[in-house]
Amino acid sequence: MDRRFTMRTIITAAVLVCLAHAGSSQRILAQPAAPVLPGAENATATTPPQATAQDRRIAKLIASLIPKFHISSAELDDTISQRALDLYLDRFDPLKLYFYQSDIDEFAKQRNQIDDMVKQGDLSLAYTIFNRFTQRVDERVAMALQILDSDFDFSKDEYIIVDADAASYAKSAEEANQRWRRQIKYALLDLRDDDTVGDEARDLLRRRYLRYARRFKSYSNDDLLEAYLTSVTSAFDPHSTYMSPSTLDDFNISMGLKLQGIGAALREKDGNTVVMQIIPGGAADQDERLQPDDVIVSVGQGTEGPMVDIVEMPLKDVVSLIRGNAGTVVRLGVKVGGKGKVETYQITRAKVELEESAARGKILDHTMPDGSVRKIGFINLPSFYMDMQAARENRSDFRSSTRDVRNILMEFKSKGVEGVVIDLSRNGGGSLTEAINLTGLFINRGPVVQVKDSRGQIQQYNDEEVGTVWSGPLVVQTSKFSASASEIFAGAIKDYNRGIIVGDPATHGKGTVQTLMDLGERLFLTQRQNYGALKVTLQQFYLPDGESTQRGGVAADIVLPSLTQKMDVAEGDLKYALEEDRINGARHDIYNLVPSDLLTELRQNSEQRVKADKEFVDLMRRIELFVKQKEEQTVPLEETAFMQRRDELDAQKEEEKEELEQETDKQVFRDTFYNREVINIAGDYIEGLRREKLVRN
Repeated sequence: MDRRFTMRTIITAAVLVCLAHAGSSQRILAQPAAPVLPGAENATATTPPQATAQDRRIAKLIASLIPKFHISSAELDDTISQRALDLYLDRFDPLKLYFYQSDIDEFAKQRNQIDDMVKQGDLSLAYTIFNRFTQRVDERVAMALQILDSDFDFSKDEYIIVDADAASYAKSAEEANQRWRRQIKYALLDLRDDDTVGDEARDLLRRRYLRYARRFKSYSNDDLLEAYLTSVTSAFDPHSTYMSPSTLDDFNISMGLKLQGIGAALREKDGNTVVMQIIPGGAADQDERLQPDDVIVSVGQGTEGPMVDIVEMPLKDVVSLIRGNAGTVVRLGVKVGGKGKVETYQITRAKVELEESAARGKILDHTMPDGSVRKIGFINLPSFYMDMQAARENRSDFRSSTRDVRNILMEFKSKGVEGVVIDLSRNGGGSLTEAINLTGLFINRGPVVQVKDSRGQIQQYNDEEVGTVWSGPLVVQTSKFSASASEIFAGAIKDYNRGIIVGDPATHGKGTVQTLMDLGERLFLTQRQNYGALKVTLQQFYLPDGESTQRGGVAADIVLPSLTQKMDVAEGDLKYALEEDRINGARHDIYNLVPSDLLTELRQNSEQRVKADKEFVDLMRRIELFVKQKEEQTVPLEETAFMQRRDELDAQKEEEKEELEQETDKQVFRDTFYNREVINIAGDYIEGLRREKLVRN
């Protein structure tokens, strides 16, 4: 079993610049492609791609492999067929701006036939839909260019639909024309707020729409095959995808590259480039401004020079603009959370350094309500890491998260620390072996995780080392971004009643593992011909008590208010994410370190402090505003209302920016009101355990 996995895929740990996520597929792009720059006129129309004999053979192979190896053991049937059609349509037209309803009705006649067609190697529907889409794109772009030459009434009380689920396909050319008029009006208002007005704004939109049309003229056979077959595989679950031959070539090259760039995983959503994950130890992580859910709208090279508009630009071209050698500068035009004014972040590209993503500790002197001082050890653990090369070479000094945390704990003990907090709130995963070994620092021995495969066979992975390094009070800080290995560790600590979990209501919920199957090897037993690869979800993780971490994650014992818990970034927010289930629990020790009466007391004390804390009260106000904005289905196009809404967004962003600038000691402990409350809880926990004589004084 491959024991390396992360928040989104087992290969993310090796990716530095970008993990492309178009729709529900993921691509690793290694070599810079020549970007289609705004205003470039060198793109020419080509004949539409057509399925080849190899494509048909690949389709039949995918149809036979995925039901056999997928963890769900689901068949490629009508249900998968219906999901695949929806995913394929969403891949091209997520906001329902291009197809007519009549187009969708026509395609729906084959809604239950995709499974049978793919089994037979019939890819005709993929090409029918794509060719119709490119036809509609040309029509809509021509329509948009005409509309851009007209006048707009910004005092008119009208709205644009921004929620894809609330949108519908146009039923006529006139309805499409009105939707595009409002779409362009919104874009002009958005650019006006970003100090781009008049003819400059209209010219930018013209270039943007023409670029979008050219984008699909250059669509290759591989691109279409990958899009269609990934729609089929992602109908099983969002992490099962097909890599075309060209994408597999890029991926293989990327595995040999040094980890350098800005250190961000990106995805494409509704024509925008969205930050999916910040890689620990990378340039963006050190800069600290770029965050998951931010939208990048422009890219500039060096400290000066033009900013290139990247809205509607293919993700592979965006990657080529952002990627670069360590030491060079890239400027990103960013909309925080995808809303508000554009802010420019200047980031110096750098190689990911293990030292920067390694565990670090700090001893905090915490004053209790009675005036006594408790020594609390705080450990910031951004990932579960291991120097794989050094470990393979059997070097005795190889670096790992377990070794580093062990050393920190030993130092804590020598200095009289009374309780430990481990911060996993930004930990997206890493090595499963490390999650098991690190858990062993806090338990005597026993099962840490169970793994089930597609045949229903269950394998148990134990901490085999007798004894503990730290047996005192333990608090694990988590968030919605804590994933995979983080969830294994936190879940085991919870099942053993070894410590308490504090943070968002639940962790990320990524409880599956994927493997990469080279299709050429499957067909020929060698790699003599590149047929691409299938990334398939073939295993699922379970905690010692038998609960799956999939979808539901690990629930916190004490929940603190946060913006992250309201973000749609968890496994359960993905389309067709696998449901959680359970298996039989494994026998293990139970530590009496989370008595129910003490846990109730800790919750009540924390709730009282949070209600009385002005910064938490303000945070809850901002959370309420964030939820209100997130749930908006429409945005006003009357200029005063539009700008008033934007001012609210910008005011919230400014407050969050000032809060970030006030943080100190950013490398280990962030001295924020949120983290101070975590330490308050830890202090209460130490006191409670001592009072109940569950730990030594």
